[in-house]
Amino acid sequence: MDQRNESAVSEFLILGFSDHPKLQFPLFVIFLLIYLITLVGNMSIITLVCIDCHLHTPMYRFLCNLSIIDVCYTSVTLPKLMEIHLSHHNAISYKGCMTQQFFFCSIAIAEYYILAVMALDRYVAICRPLHYTVIMTGRLCFLLSSISWTAGFLSSVPLSVLTSGLSFCRSNVINHLLCDVKPLMQLSCTDTRTLETMILLVAMFSGFCPFTLICSSYVYIVSAILKISSNEGRKRAFSTCSSHLIIVCLFCGIMICTYVGPASMVSLEKDKVLALLYAAVIPMLNPIIYSLRNREVKLALKKIADSFVSILSKDTA
Repeated sequence: MDQRNESAVSEFLILGFSDHPKLQFPLFVIFLLIYLITLVGNMSIITLVCIDCHLHTPMYRFLCNLSIIDVCYTSVTLPKLMEIHLSHHNAISYKGCMTQQFFFCSIAIAEYYILAVMALDRYVAICRPLHYTVIMTGRLCFLLSSISWTAGFLSSVPLSVLTSGLSFCRSNVINHLLCDVKPLMQLSCTDTRTLETMILLVAMFSGFCPFTLICSSYVYIVSAILKISSNEGRKRAFSTCSSHLIIVCLFCGIMICTYVGPASMVSLEKDKVLALLYAAVIPMLNPIIYSLRNREVKLALKKIADSFVSILSKDTA
């Protein structure tokens, strides 16, 4: 008889960020604000890239993909988290939990690949500027974006299959913000060594390979920038990749702190803060960082704002 069926749970209980009664509504308001800012910011980037012909370049196509990923990322996690802290309804069905875990892992891995592709794009732009338009064609951009999304979803399939095959007979209470692999492993009463090995393999393939590509690209980028004779030229070259570098450092640093280390109950408490950072705060900061540090995005925003003001002026005249 299937061991999982003998001790299967029909639902899990997600504790959320805090179970203190006085913190429930303030936390709901904070998560709601984060979600709204994330949606507005990333949807603005997507809209700008779609309607402004000056942003129809490889760099902004990849940025558009990153914004789509961030919208999906927060939509997988924050709505349920807001429900938990507003209505105290922290139950999630078994299928719902496994679905959330699959999409959360898939989108996280896809973001990692997109960040690597963006680093490759910056390498070609700075180190091979004369061949940039020849190399980074629209077809190649579409192919790289498709590979990133596909790799994210395919990499999560074995993790989800192994996770759904675990027996959860100890407890159905998830001491976390969402259904993720590490907290689910804590609840399992069966051997998790196969799943731990698969996590390591996925981390090596979907984590180490993109990270190596990012680091290699920036080694060449920094080397090329240092060879530029003028200070203005170096500043301009660095400004084209500084936003991406900030996001890479934030995302990779937090993911490494989260998934490199023992899956203990102590680490799960720390993981709640880290999970909030990479699942909610970073997607909120991405469009802000690109908007504040990117001249083309600021010009596009100004152009749309001026057009909107002009339309309002004509209507009120």
